[in-house]
Amino acid sequence: MAITISVLDQSPVYPGETGAEALARTVLLAQTSERLGFRRFWVSEHHDSDQLAGSSPEVLISYLLAKTNRIRIGSGGVMLQHYSPYKVAENFNVLASLAPGRVDLGIGRAPGGLPRSTQALQRGNADAASLTDKIAELDGYVHNRLAPDHPLSGLKAAPLAERPAEIYVLGASVGSAEIAAGLGLPYVFSLFINGDENVALEAIRKYREGFNAERGTRPQAIIALAVVVADTEEEAESLVASQKLVKIHLSSGKTLTLGTREQAEEFGRQAGEPYTIEEQEPFITKGTKASVREKLEELQRSSGVDEFIVTSNIAPFEKRLRSFKLLAEALNGAVAEV
Repeated sequence: MAITISVLDQSPVYPGETGAEALARTVLLAQTSERLGFRRFWVSEHHDSDQLAGSSPEVLISYLLAKTNRIRIGSGGVMLQHYSPYKVAENFNVLASLAPGRVDLGIGRAPGGLPRSTQALQRGNADAASLTDKIAELDGYVHNRLAPDHPLSGLKAAPLAERPAEIYVLGASVGSAEIAAGLGLPYVFSLFINGDENVALEAIRKYREGFNAERGTRPQAIIALAVVVADTEEEAESLVASQKLVKIHLSSGKTLTLGTREQAEEFGRQAGEPYTIEEQEPFITKGTKASVREKLEELQRSSGVDEFIVTSNIAPFEKRLRSFKLLAEALNGAVAEV
């Protein structure tokens, strides 16, 4: 079974550089991903961050669609807990009408920022609907099929697209897999966030077992993971040596993954409740072309997925570009110079 590669870019801001420079690199990486033959290119949503520039995926997607020709462009993901499903549907119906068949709508469960930015995003929002209900409502608007008993039945999120955005549920737990299965939607497990391959395999198994096929759809599972390919094993190790997986455990029972220990400590301060911080070695598939291909094939066999969404937040940027070029060569043979 062939392996399909897609890309997730978080628009990292390197030390001493600006958000504008980070977004320019995202555009270049999207164009490079298209030339390398990758299936899709997704951008993330983060708020109040000095390290990541992508705070508005809808706006960035529209620009990337205009700067590319074939590759699918999407969100990885929109943090729907903050927003009206109706407005998100309108945004993505416009995008799908401008670029039919090229738009993906990934929905994330995390807040995408610290408590202060969440408070700002949800200011004046009295909607107590669950995320599952909001995803179902969003799906209804995007495909113009709100349930007859919905209080807004008959409402349209114009313009209705002939080829609507494809909706994906993103998550890093068995619970998120069960949400995607119950809604009959494609599912992406974020292994680069969770870091536990056993949990990923269990989530995908639960997703397939519990998949609701009432609408005639079939389960579609994808794994998102961090990958670094270099000319030698030693170089690959050196490129990720400083990376850590930092998790904050709040006394309320919530666990979130942050980029740095400093961010985790600030999250705890803003949350105003007791917390503990845990640092782990991140789950990164790294090495040469041969060793990375072998590791991906092994994960493919154990999970049954045929697509991986790859992120690689290494520096300098030239090493990121080369990592993706080597990855394409590892899976597809020689590729054009980029």
